[in-house]
Amino acid sequence: MIKLEILSPEAVLVTETVEAVTLPGVAGRFQVLNNHAPLITSLEEGEISYSAGGKENSLKIKSGFVEVRDNVVSVCVEV
Repeated sequence: MIKLEILSPEAVLVTETVEAVTLPGVAGRFQVLNNHAPLITSLEEGEISYSAGGKENSLKIKSGFVEVRDNVVSVCVEV
């Protein structure tokens, strides 16, 4: 399982345990699964989607960046 944290300058948007996260990277969309390699990258305008408890959820963003480390995905975004 992955701990997902999505933050904006104004608020905490999402704090959930998820199975997978798909992000709009500047080099294209990519998916983070359990035990993903460490990563820091920028995000472009698009949609973050994630699955939790068998349900698909999504959040539209304008830009941001993400850090993946030790099954924690920390995302800072502008919405």
